Amino acid sequence: MDTKELTERIDILDYLRGFALLGIILVNILPLLSVRLPTSETSDAAYLRFLYLFVEGRFYTIFTFLFGVGFYIFITRASMKGCNGYVLFLRRIFVLFLMGIIHVQFHQGEALTVYAIGGLIILPFYRANRVVNLVFGTAMLLVLAFFAEKMFMVVPLMLLGIAAGQYRLFERLSEHWKQVALFTGIMFFLTIGGLIYQYQHAPFFFGDGSEENLIHTQRFLHIGIMIGPVVSAFYVGVLILLLKIPIVRKVLSPLKSYGRMALTNYLTQTLLILAAGRLLHLAHHLTYIQSLYLCVAIYVIQLCFSAIWLRYFKYGPLEWTWRLLTYLEIPPMRRR
Repeated sequence: MDTKELTERIDILDYLRGFALLGIILVNILPLLSVRLPTSETSDAAYLRFLYLFVEGRFYTIFTFLFGVGFYIFITRASMKGCNGYVLFLRRIFVLFLMGIIHVQFHQGEALTVYAIGGLIILPFYRANRVVNLVFGTAMLLVLAFFAEKMFMVVPLMLLGIAAGQYRLFERLSEHWKQVALFTGIMFFLTIGGLIYQYQHAPFFFGDGSEENLIHTQRFLHIGIMIGPVVSAFYVGVLILLLKIPIVRKVLSPLKSYGRMALTNYLTQTLLILAAGRLLHLAHHLTYIQSLYLCVAIYVIQLCFSAIWLRYFKYGPLEWTWRLLTYLEIPPMRRR
């Protein structure tokens, strides 16, 4: 890694983080506001099936993988600057864990504490051979995905992120567009096959409590978790290819700002959802489609705020705080 790579942000990672956040909120809002289970043959029921086919288990997978990439880049760059990368990383994930402890008081399904624990588990793999990380991470992910162990899939996804960092995958994308296109094409056909198989088990009746319907629903969700990494890989490949087009890159530029402030936006998603629920009395009254409308409103607020904030400041508010507590020195905030 040369001096330029040491200091430059890798823009594609910010785009991907922002993209992942767009999907995460669509699922997180449901338990936060106790969204009502839809009745059959309604637009809400159709949207529920859409969520579990195209969103649930797809975007958190991307976010987790990117955590592994960021893990590798952080330690590597810190070490190249003459710092003890391991000590800084341990301090960094400890701060993340504390943020997660606070966040979990409001959102039981939050991910920061899980990521902090996962970061400790994968720390020894930083020095492991990249082939070992790639093969071991892939094998572990396949096994855990087959058994739909969603929580434990965090570790192999992070390992694959480390491997991507070791291979300098995102720094070298411009050299490997054909391989990215081929990979995306393969993931496309696997995704189509997996979604068709999952849809065949989609429940069309909700809330009747029958044993047959529960079994059918569990099978539907199990398959969704199982094929999740494949669908996520397809999404990533498509976005990377689209961002090669200058006009697309420009149109999606707010997504980059959104991703640069991923920690701030992830936590304020919960804040905005709960505030809207309290002020508008939405808890237990919101339908699935209405939850989508609220998410779109939050998108607009956060995308605009992120773009405006980063015009004047180098870091998001919580990113700045995270950096301060990691390095124990005050980082410059305002842009000159």
